[in-house]
Amino acid sequence: MGKIWAGLALSLAALTPAVGTPNEAPAPRTLPVIPSVRDFQPAGSGVFHLGPGTRVRAGRGSAAEDEARLLAGQLQVPFGFDDAKGDGDGPAGTGDITLRIDGPGAGTTKNAADVNESYVLTARNGQVTIDAPTDAGAFYGTRTLLQTLRAGTGMPEGVIKDTPDRPQRGLLLDIARKPFTRDWIEDRIRQLGDLKLNQLHLHFSDDQGFRIESSSHPEIVSRDHLSKADLRAIIDLAAQRHVTVIPEIDSPGHLGAVIRAHPDLQLVNASGRALPGAIDISKAAAARMVDDLTREFAPLFPGPYWHLGGDEYQALVVSDPETSYPQLVPPGGTVAEATTRWLNDREAVAKKFGKRTKAWNDGFISTPRAVPDRDREVEYWTGKELGARDPEEYLTAGRKVVNLNDEYLYYVLGEPNDFTYPTGERIYKEWTPAVLRGTSPVAASLATPDRVLGGRFAVWCDLADAQSQDEVARGIRLPLNAVAQKLWYPGTPPLSWPAFKALAGKVG
Repeated sequence: MGKIWAGLALSLAALTPAVGTPNEAPAPRTLPVIPSVRDFQPAGSGVFHLGPGTRVRAGRGSAAEDEARLLAGQLQVPFGFDDAKGDGDGPAGTGDITLRIDGPGAGTTKNAADVNESYVLTARNGQVTIDAPTDAGAFYGTRTLLQTLRAGTGMPEGVIKDTPDRPQRGLLLDIARKPFTRDWIEDRIRQLGDLKLNQLHLHFSDDQGFRIESSSHPEIVSRDHLSKADLRAIIDLAAQRHVTVIPEIDSPGHLGAVIRAHPDLQLVNASGRALPGAIDISKAAAARMVDDLTREFAPLFPGPYWHLGGDEYQALVVSDPETSYPQLVPPGGTVAEATTRWLNDREAVAKKFGKRTKAWNDGFISTPRAVPDRDREVEYWTGKELGARDPEEYLTAGRKVVNLNDEYLYYVLGEPNDFTYPTGERIYKEWTPAVLRGTSPVAASLATPDRVLGGRFAVWCDLADAQSQDEVARGIRLPLNAVAQKLWYPGTPPLSWPAFKALAGKVG
């Protein structure tokens, strides 16, 4: 139990919002958990603590068994089989924790993920039970219990009914510009899981590097890279912590690592100037290259998503693309049309592997003869590009949007181009999933969880040597805690920022 009780205890009183005026009902007691639980109903004055006989239990062969074994290891207590079917290790006793997969869950919103990731935690008579419809929900219930024990408070008697506000919650990591070690990435996965964040977006191909071993095109792989064995280990750990790994091979821009090995694929304008990182989409070999990589990597990532990139294609950031890049112009069409068709074609390959696709918002360009696939999710990151469109345009058109607002959620190493390192305090106090561009939210009717699906905090490594791995880990700790809070718990957080920051020092 040593690690559980390390540090000073946080009293429940210090984490409880002030009681309102005499005409108001008292605010419910707040538990020392990040993100805050959605609903906690105290019942009695008892508090659950680990005891000398504590076991973590689950049904033999049930979906909760792995979650129970993980929790038992973290608490340094024995695992035992639940006796519900008469084949366990005896009935639950005082101090025991039981995980069960049953019931409809605690979901309250329109999202399937809301129910699938929900749980009900009951502390009563010196025992804790966690009921959930899936192993993901059971896992999140164990995170809540683990945090109350780490905070030193124990789990007060009562019932928690908890579920996320947004189905997509996570971290983007740019490993293309700066290689990160497998151990460091695995530490972030553990951190994500403990904060109930469920996505890790790996941007592993860009101008500076291609960072995963490739058998189809080994010539493009950078010296510092993850082996496929590393990748499998990362994905296996992510699955254990209910984190989906989202791969991104950005195109048709940001392909400098590919172009260095295949300079014949580089985009050149009418004056003969080469465009850094931009591939010439009029060349069949360019399409074959990206499709080869998609076919190789899509099976390696078991999650449902494939990120197409699509941002900052240099042929689209000039005043007259057709004059500047005549080779890209289809008969009777435009460069914008050609670019949209390029992404649609790349998406068609990913869909053969059952993937749902995402792309950056500046990669969504509709023309009279080419429209981005309707099912593609919009990853909204900026409103500063040429011809920028407000997020409302995507939402009113019925597109699903994920929030990566560069005003709050972009941690860009070296702070180039007027970026500043985001702080947890600013995210905690100002940002919500509805704040997609700048500092103003979209209308509440457009920002429901079935429209704005969630968000991710993004680490971009533009000036790779500006921070070490350890400095990045320290710099993103509080922002990740704040993002986790805002994506799980809707509305104003129950704690003040100083109280939240202190709690993050204990459990986050």
